[in-house]
Amino acid sequence: MKRDDMSRPPDAVLAGAEVIHTEVEVRNAMDRMAQQVTAVLEHENPIVLAVMTGGMVPAVWLCSRLSFPHQLDYVHATRYVGTTSGGELEWRVEPRLQMSGRSVLIVDDILDEGITLDAVAQHCRELGAVDVRVAVLVRKQHSRNRTGVRPDFVGLEVPDRYVFGCGMDYEEYFRNVPAIYALPAAESENG
Repeated sequence: MKRDDMSRPPDAVLAGAEVIHTEVEVRNAMDRMAQQVTAVLEHENPIVLAVMTGGMVPAVWLCSRLSFPHQLDYVHATRYVGTTSGGELEWRVEPRLQMSGRSVLIVDDILDEGITLDAVAQHCRELGAVDVRVAVLVRKQHSRNRTGVRPDFVGLEVPDRYVFGCGMDYEEYFRNVPAIYALPAAESENG
């Protein structure tokens, strides 16, 4: 659904949503993830690879908490193009840093079915990365992971509902809100 087709204005959507994780819970999860990432990668000179657009916010938050040398890059591969349900994977931008012989930490906003993360991880390996790890701010609780991708670092768990905030969007809105919200269960439709 595109913005022109929305039945409710964005502020009404946010007002009717349920807070799933507060801003404090999100900050604590990011702190915990940064400690875990540091324990594993602080001596690896890794590339932190944000998966655009949703992974941009958690990647920046995570990198701001890492006190060891690392490089930040991004890839833009998406199944959600201004919609609330995933379609075919669309590659928009390749990573620009040389991955050959490097450790890579892929950072995304959410692990849902795993299709995008699996494709990005495979692509990093094809580009010569010797160690590929995955960090997600949230993992959705369901059994529809179609690829078997298991993140190495997970901030929070969320119910099987349509969630937004902290990089995740609702029709391209609300990536900036610092808490995680869910649409009412009747509107989520396993989104």
